[in-house]
Amino acid sequence: MTIDVNAAFDSGNIELVAIDGDRVDLNIRRDAGSDFYQWFHFRVSGAKGRTLTFRLLNAGGAAYAFGWPGYRPRVSGDRAHWAMVGASTYNDGVLTFSHAIEQDVVWFAYFAPYSMERHQDLIARIAGAEGVSHRTLGHSLDGQAIDCFDLGTGTKQVWIYARQHPGESMAEWFMEGALEALTDADDPVAVTLREKATIHLVPNMNPDGSRRGHLRTNAAGVNLNREWHSPSAERSPEVLCVRDAMDATGVDWAIDVHGDEAIPANFLAGYEGIPSWTDAHGERFYDYQRRLAEATPLFQTEQGYDKAPAGRANLAMSTNQLAERFGAVSMTLEMPFKDHDPSPDPVEGWSPDRSKALARACLKVLADVI
Repeated sequence: MTIDVNAAFDSGNIELVAIDGDRVDLNIRRDAGSDFYQWFHFRVSGAKGRTLTFRLLNAGGAAYAFGWPGYRPRVSGDRAHWAMVGASTYNDGVLTFSHAIEQDVVWFAYFAPYSMERHQDLIARIAGAEGVSHRTLGHSLDGQAIDCFDLGTGTKQVWIYARQHPGESMAEWFMEGALEALTDADDPVAVTLREKATIHLVPNMNPDGSRRGHLRTNAAGVNLNREWHSPSAERSPEVLCVRDAMDATGVDWAIDVHGDEAIPANFLAGYEGIPSWTDAHGERFYDYQRRLAEATPLFQTEQGYDKAPAGRANLAMSTNQLAERFGAVSMTLEMPFKDHDPSPDPVEGWSPDRSKALARACLKVLADVI
């Protein structure tokens, strides 16, 4: 049979260069209008019973090429369960991995995908839950809806939003876990949070990039997490409509959910360096961070990003903008494309199920501190 490599589907991304026997040479397609690339998602058919070696020839030019060492691609035969391939190597700008093909069709991806079709299923399921209101905040450049769920009756305004960077699909798995927890009538954490707060959740801020198979940008090649100081309808309507909705409610707590290419652990980044920083304000963030590390082995505080110097925070990024704009306790949650080394899983690595479990832990700590 002839080997077929295809990425013409929701969130697909790959370019076939050549097939030579059992070796398949590929390139990752750039985000439209941008130099960013790293996300890949493709399927292979016609190779059952063969062990193929894949080479991503342009891996060295990827946005975060320093993240390739120690990374292992994900593979699935049913698109429901994703495991890491046995091993990969990164040499001379090429990422290489092999896999024994046991099914007629298999899929490979940078991380377990969260398709826009699954997103639509999530919207339908959660919109029907008791005590939940759905609204469309606006539309993307491609005309897709920016969905938001509102629930709870408390005075504290909590915003949780994800997938500004569409290739960070673990972020929407986290949101699925958070929404399932918050709509569970038997979950005491959900009951407490819904009494203490009004919670607004945007599961996917970048549906265009998600569907197109982008790593980091929207349909115009714009990095949404550099637009929060001055979003526009022409470049970043996704940010504009969400920030306008935040202006209408105010923000007391905010969690922006992401994935990190290089660091093999979950961690939080705060808002050090904003002009209005005070130690008392920052301590509320640090207290949350410490409590989360105590609450779950899926989180740690030793690894993370460097803190911005005083007065040097980038207010174009949402976490800094919301902390400065509203005085919010604002944070960026980063999850790994690799594994969570402090509590590893040798088969799946960091996974959708563990992303959802971390969401529940984050909500529990939020209920304690809010």
